[in-house]
Amino acid sequence: MNFTDVSFSGGSFDDAAVVDADMLGRIPTALQAVLRQVNGLVAFRGGLHLRGAVRLPLWHSLRHACEGPDAIHVLFPAVRATDLPFGQDALGEQFLLRDDQVWRLSAEINEVEPLGQTLTEFLDEVVADPIGALGLEPLRRFEAEGGHLAPGQLLNVYPPYVVDTDRPADRSFRAVTAHDRLRFLSHLSAQLTNLPDGTPVRFEIRPPDV
Repeated sequence: MNFTDVSFSGGSFDDAAVVDADMLGRIPTALQAVLRQVNGLVAFRGGLHLRGAVRLPLWHSLRHACEGPDAIHVLFPAVRATDLPFGQDALGEQFLLRDDQVWRLSAEINEVEPLGQTLTEFLDEVVADPIGALGLEPLRRFEAEGGHLAPGQLLNVYPPYVVDTDRPADRSFRAVTAHDRLRFLSHLSAQLTNLPDGTPVRFEIRPPDV
């Protein structure tokens, strides 16, 4: 598969157990083939991140996304512990493998939906039409304004897309660490759970913990 604008690749395995032992039964053959070929990457100038069989860096580690306090299923309860969060887009929307099918997590609202594609079909579509398949418009706007998304970073959006605004053009984008973005999305989705559509919300910006 011809991924373009690759800014990071996973290199050689340093977590062979991901594909060779305890997680083997959870990883479909198609994903094993991708891991053995490229061991994950960041492509399309940050528009797609496929996680790899590595222990470090943590933001690239498939094991880190599956286990521990920062596991995707811990941060977002709509994700099952048996789902495989193999990738994400520039905004932190997660791509999951469930029953050999690709599902997408809308992280702002903690909802998952099936894409009706196998991993191979999904990746073929991404390569053929990355802007449409990955929704790269926010990233392209960020770049047009002089921004650059480095490996290990995601786009933070304010106000979030889940919030209606009279002036969508005023939404701002900022590069943050993947850890901070996913933690923010987890907190946001937890606060919005069970709120009916149209509920007024107010954002309180607090300084980070020291």
